[in-house]
Amino acid sequence: MNRFVPDLAGVSETMLLALHNRAEEAKRPDGILTDPDSVRIYETIDYDFVHRFGISEGSLAVRAAETDQVLRHWLAAHPNGFVVSLGEGLETQVRRVDNGRMRWLSVDLPEAIRLRERYIPPTDRFRHLAANVLDPAWMDAVDPSSGVFIVAQGLFMYLEPEAVRRLFVDIAERFLGVEMVFDVIPRWFSRLTLWGLRRTPNYCLPPMPWGINSDEIEPTLRHWCPLLATVELLRYHMPRGLLHHFDPVFRLNPLFRNAVPNLVHVKTMCSEAVTSGTGS
Repeated sequence: MNRFVPDLAGVSETMLLALHNRAEEAKRPDGILTDPDSVRIYETIDYDFVHRFGISEGSLAVRAAETDQVLRHWLAAHPNGFVVSLGEGLETQVRRVDNGRMRWLSVDLPEAIRLRERYIPPTDRFRHLAANVLDPAWMDAVDPSSGVFIVAQGLFMYLEPEAVRRLFVDIAERFLGVEMVFDVIPRWFSRLTLWGLRRTPNYCLPPMPWGINSDEIEPTLRHWCPLLATVELLRYHMPRGLLHHFDPVFRLNPLFRNAVPNLVHVKTMCSEAVTSGTGS
């Protein structure tokens, strides 16, 4: 395959940042993510990733690996389940967790889907839908008969707070018993991106309007949606280095725990629980 020169900007360009993070981690002998498809895509794109984004620290690879683990556990109980990945760009998670029976729907903007289909062709079980995730019409393409799991990696922080709330509530009300995994950033980091935060001299992160601190996550989500059964914060930190070693201190100390990003796993009540009025 000829090397491809992408033309992306703004939030769409973050799919290249995430690819850089996953592929560089996957190439390490001590990497926490096995992802040959990301490495394959990475090496066929003509783009100076390091010049643009800097050295990869692996945090988004940790996000992917932790989400993989939750998905595999869910698929063990729902082998014919329907997974929807919102705004996934060039994420190759579908290849990493495929059990040969599940169905997968990737929902992203048209330019992202066009680039995705250069490297990950759709199939009967793995479908692509070019659409805005805020348009609830994508939900009509979901078959909930065998369970639904929603993945939203690197998405919610780029939306306005009210848009996040509406999308979250729409999903929870449409698919009873749904499970979701998504990542969030703290408020201080959101504010920095609104002011203009440079990752490197050559790259300014897009604005991230929605930030939420660790202590706010569960009460906020339960206020939005009384149908929630469980809210869990997953393991999510740097794979190595000083920040890896100090992460337990940050998360246990009340002075610091609101300063870190989080990976959130939620489950909503099933239809039987809603009917009986219980949350179990």
